[in-house]
Amino acid sequence: MGDALLTAPGRVRSLPYLSIEPVCRRGHGSVYAALARGSLDIEAVRDLLVDYAPAGWWPVFAVDVSAWPRPGARCSPGRGMQHVPLPASSTGTRVPGWAYQWLAQLGPGNDSWTAPMDVRRIDPADNTNDMACAQMADFAARWAARHPGVVPVFCLDAGYCPLTATIAVTGAGTAPARIIVRIRRDRVFYHRAPAKTPGTPGRPKLHGPRFACADPGTWPPPAHHLERHDNHYGHITVHAWTHLHPGPTSRRHRPAATTSGTAAPIIEGTIIRITTTRPDTPTTTPLWLWTAGDDPLDLNLIWRAYLHRFDIEHLHRYLKQHLAWTTPTIRHPHQADTWTQLIAAAHTQIRLAQPLIAAHRMPWEKPLTPTTATPLRVHRGFRRLAPTLGTPTRAPKPTHPGPGRPPGSKNQQPTPRHKVIIKGKKKKKR
Repeated sequence: MGDALLTAPGRVRSLPYLSIEPVCRRGHGSVYAALARGSLDIEAVRDLLVDYAPAGWWPVFAVDVSAWPRPGARCSPGRGMQHVPLPASSTGTRVPGWAYQWLAQLGPGNDSWTAPMDVRRIDPADNTNDMACAQMADFAARWAARHPGVVPVFCLDAGYCPLTATIAVTGAGTAPARIIVRIRRDRVFYHRAPAKTPGTPGRPKLHGPRFACADPGTWPPPAHHLERHDNHYGHITVHAWTHLHPGPTSRRHRPAATTSGTAAPIIEGTIIRITTTRPDTPTTTPLWLWTAGDDPLDLNLIWRAYLHRFDIEHLHRYLKQHLAWTTPTIRHPHQADTWTQLIAAAHTQIRLAQPLIAAHRMPWEKPLTPTTATPLRVHRGFRRLAPTLGTPTRAPKPTHPGPGRPPGSKNQQPTPRHKVIIKGKKKKKR
């Protein structure tokens, strides 16, 4: 199935079209039957993806959710309302479907190459932040076992909670890692509380001076400062303030107090402000980031890593448009999980085949070198490489079409329908 997907000449309109490929040699119904009856060792696939991580890339990984729309599949369980972008809308819309959280390694170049390392389906009853924390902690342990001494850096968008990620990824007993999370421009933080003067009545203070991102009057001199010139972004200015923690408004994200009555711990991190100056755009909105980790603070890596986080959008678009990730009309979520793992493995094969394939381009496309070939062009040329690789599948057995359903018979057990799971607060009745 994977060989047929990689050697298909164009977009796959449906999974039975894969049976037409010479490398498949199976019946048109066997593709859906394989997803319905087959299974994969998910842990082995995750280990395999980490083993074949690209050499020479940054240890920078983006985490983001992508939706598999299934609006008309009333017989499919586990569907929730997912956000889907629209070409003519800046806000998008919400449709029933499944949500998958991808963790992909980002390349340092200005291209669309990424390396998916892990993907998990988010059940509507689960919390996205908790799933991301578990995914990052599990991957950090796998990465540390195979790349000792290299600290992974996880980049997350503003939809994730920075405190939850900090507690889960940089806590005691976890593999060393660093997180970078985008925060709103109106967040308020506090410095460390000053030491209590002996003899002063009352309990010690929990918070020090106030730090408001929207109020420059509350900013002390930054602890770290960096200025760089980039050919694409122009003049980059980075300021960092260390040992800051959120205010009481974010207390719901903190761990609960212990049974002995002690207060919840204060989570400290570094606040980073990034500004760009370009001749064509004199006024730009600053970018605010929260970062915490076990490695030394590297501002040059942090600002470049987060700006490359948006490369994961290229991965989602390529998987949906050219690798037929959301094309199958399958019913059960476990079938979607199997197909998604196969898609991640197929994308890894395309990346590994980049130096072995002469990129196939259309007459109207610009010529590219083997080092700058896009995933789509390498995918087009995979047909020439497939005969030299071999396949682990067995030869097909001779068979004949089955008898099918007897004439006049009816389905006595109709397929059950499942409602779309919508999370939110219930409205009070008047």
